[in-house]
Amino acid sequence: MLDPPVIDAHHHFGGPAPSDAHGPDELWPELRTERITGTVVSVSEPSTERTRELLALAASVPWVKGVVGWVDLTEADVAATISSLFDGLGGDLLVGLRHPVCDEADPDWLSRADVRRGLGAVAESGLTFDLGVRTRELPAATDACAAMPDVRFVLEHLAGPPIASGDLSAWGGAILEAAELPNVSATLSGLVSEADPLTWSIDDLRHPVELAVDAFGPERLMLGSDWPHCLVSGTYGDVIDSVRYLLAELPEHQQDEIRGTTAVHVYQLAND
Repeated sequence: MLDPPVIDAHHHFGGPAPSDAHGPDELWPELRTERITGTVVSVSEPSTERTRELLALAASVPWVKGVVGWVDLTEADVAATISSLFDGLGGDLLVGLRHPVCDEADPDWLSRADVRRGLGAVAESGLTFDLGVRTRELPAATDACAAMPDVRFVLEHLAGPPIASGDLSAWGGAILEAAELPNVSATLSGLVSEADPLTWSIDDLRHPVELAVDAFGPERLMLGSDWPHCLVSGTYGDVIDSVRYLLAELPEHQQDEIRGTTAVHVYQLAND
């Protein structure tokens, strides 16, 4: 019987280009130490060219099981661009697309007609759409998720709970609404970056993690690191182990879901 997969469902490679420092050679020792069996790597920049570079790089890395890339949802033929990514080197590893919605000036960007049209092409492609949102954008994100039930949406970093502020009430209310939708999952990644980078403790992460487990259930939550961005706040091991610690009281099969099985299902990864 195969051991359950252990997947880092959200990390990045490099600086401006995926092959820069903080690449596969730097991450691999960390994965071995933490017994991570596979990863899903996300493109850092909103760039189709960077997506092509990342797919090509991932094709040479056996433990990368999936790539989340980027396309311009507002362009005239989103479906053609997605098709070209599938056809390129490493295209078989493309499992999702993403957008840093929190960087848009308009908090209702996801409500725009051209964006919704682009999301329709994502639905037809079978890819996930990963949402880089915070509390400000969550209402529009929830509306988009409700309007497009055929798209598997992923809230990156649990939609950025403002842990350092000490006030999670607005975020908590908004995340509970999003969690009511069955096509919405989330990554337990990037949480240390939302806390004070110098003084954070595991207890700072407890409330958002416990709320997420109650709201989404283990079948819609995924372990992630946000490496190398997380290194501002701690080591790779610090980040992964802090989430594992907070999940330790769950039944083993539910821990297995969050540690990897959910990522295999949501991203439709090859489980080999």
